[in-house]
Amino acid sequence: MPGVNGHEVDLADILGTCETPTLEFKRTAKREGKRGDAIGNAVCAMANDLVGKGGGDILVGVADDGTPLDGVDAGDRALLALTDLRDDGRILDRPSFTVQAAVYRGKTVVHIHVEASAALPVRFEGVVWVRPGPTTRKATREDERVLAERRRANDAPYDTRPVPCTALDDLDLDLFRQAYLPSMVGPEVIEENGRPIGQQLSSLHLATPGGQPTALGLLAVGLDPSSRIPGAYAQFIRYQGSDLDAPVADDQELRQNLVGLAGRLEPLLRSNLRTRLVEEGFRETPQPDYPLEALREVCMNALMHRNYETSYAPVRIAWFEDRIEVTNPGGPYGQVRDDNFDRVTDYRNPSLAAAMKGLGYVNRFGRGIGRVQASLARNGNQPAEFQVDDSSWAVTLRRTV
Repeated sequence: MPGVNGHEVDLADILGTCETPTLEFKRTAKREGKRGDAIGNAVCAMANDLVGKGGGDILVGVADDGTPLDGVDAGDRALLALTDLRDDGRILDRPSFTVQAAVYRGKTVVHIHVEASAALPVRFEGVVWVRPGPTTRKATREDERVLAERRRANDAPYDTRPVPCTALDDLDLDLFRQAYLPSMVGPEVIEENGRPIGQQLSSLHLATPGGQPTALGLLAVGLDPSSRIPGAYAQFIRYQGSDLDAPVADDQELRQNLVGLAGRLEPLLRSNLRTRLVEEGFRETPQPDYPLEALREVCMNALMHRNYETSYAPVRIAWFEDRIEVTNPGGPYGQVRDDNFDRVTDYRNPSLAAAMKGLGYVNRFGRGIGRVQASLARNGNQPAEFQVDDSSWAVTLRRTV
């Protein structure tokens, strides 16, 4: 594994020297003359991720006490044989894992990194394996029930799924109490209810009943959403020209939760608007180069509809001298296609959409594009231009002339 300044990183410094629920040592990749069965059990267990840590690591060529062995075969053929385990039909559903040579306590080993599977439970040769501690074993009936429930949870929309390795400490609970909760349920309901905060968070899909924040919780009231959901931020760039080679006048990353981001975005957009006086008979009427209503609608809809699950790209607001381009990752979703997006509405993040409506950041569902075009027409701008493909949306607003 490459490290700093060309030096290889020793996995012992990263993974530790003792077996854990997420780290297993194997002396060899073979057992009783049968290719890959010990490794298959271990891969299956890590993919099932009973402890909820996001997967795990298997080091081949290490004794049970953490001592690396001599003579480990880490050549291309050996690595390929282990990689083939994913596709030979014995592990179902097929997990995602990588196989590579690495250094452990100064010696060469084979490192298998297994991602937690969403298609639970994973079986190796028809058997479910789990690793609740430093030992891999066959799953009990209760283990399989937990895994099946986790799969059902994973089938829910991304914004209501729990985010691994998070806790309630990742949420701004003061913001939740003072701003979010009153906007969503009303002060009279809060006064009559009196439920513990954990139940309040769970009822609004901001956390699971067990107290783990969901994607919605982090996006709406998280202390630092982008630390857990890498693409959860907006980038604003102001160019002093009409192309990407023009000098940059301003470049900001807005990495707050939804409430904080909206609070920063509105004054930022306002400060970049330019207004001129337009004569209407005997009156002079101020006219901005873009209507704020259209800008707000485009930006908030980009935040609402973007793909937070598999893209690390931000919502990007590029402000040129003659136009504004707003792009977000995530193509058409559900019933929406590139030929009907202006008439049909569907929601990749339905709970986030409901939260944004409750907070007043969007007014009516399914009317965003119509509102944008109407406000542009009233201000004298050309209609917004949309570019839609399988993985992204882009909206261009032209400045008034």
